Amino acid sequence: MEYGVLPKLKEDWWQELTSQKRFMIFAGPCAVESREQLEKTAQVLKKYGINGLRGGAYKPRTRPESFQGLGEEGLKILAEIKQKYGLIVVTEVLDEESLEKALPVADILQVGSRNMQNFSLLKKLGRVNKPVLLKRGLAATIEEWLGAMAYIEEGGNHRIILCERGIRTFEKMTRNTLDISAVPLLKRLCPYPVVVDPSHAAGRVDLIPALAKAAVAAGADGLLIEVHPEPQKALSDGQQSLDLPSFIKLLEELNPWLLAAGKTF
Repeated sequence: MEYGVLPKLKEDWWQELTSQKRFMIFAGPCAVESREQLEKTAQVLKKYGINGLRGGAYKPRTRPESFQGLGEEGLKILAEIKQKYGLIVVTEVLDEESLEKALPVADILQVGSRNMQNFSLLKKLGRVNKPVLLKRGLAATIEEWLGAMAYIEEGGNHRIILCERGIRTFEKMTRNTLDISAVPLLKRLCPYPVVVDPSHAAGRVDLIPALAKAAVAAGADGLLIEVHPEPQKALSDGQQSLDLPSFIKLLEELNPWLLAAGKTF
């Protein structure tokens, strides 16, 4: 599969999104489950001025019997909602096949934690004319994370967003341990936006607001948050997904923190 040479930046939305004064929020379900589910989420995002919709059509799961996503049907739903509401779509790719199918739909291609060192995939993404959101591996050092980033850069793609999502430690009361120090460190080491995923870091909804505020205070450029209209019925990661009222409340609580940081949604 040929991707061609990456041209110079032309998309106004990318430059606007990565402005130092803009705070990105990508919100939505872990996995696309139905059109109704995604549309309910998109309606709230649009109403509150959030332009980033996250949703997985392909889901790498720890166990094979877990929900793996709707695949091409999920991409079709994402495309319909994107067109209707004018949102920026972030979705995960796992390999060359899912990458090829996601390219017409995704505005930003996500590399999940399990694929951070999938060097074959990273090389292909280096030749893609789309921004890449690179999540930190679940046990990766920052040096290893930057090495993965370099694979994308080497192909000519310099539209990269780094996502801190917590790392595996000895702690068992949270799903992962959020390395908040990674945010200011990465801001010193590389020129790319750094966002935080408090959902995967905490693994529980009651900690998400505090971690989100900590991310703003540490200098993050945005958040990646799991939101679901009915988390108790979610097929994937319901225990760490905010319902829509809780997400709206979080947006309101973030406003003074963003004001203090000199940023806006």
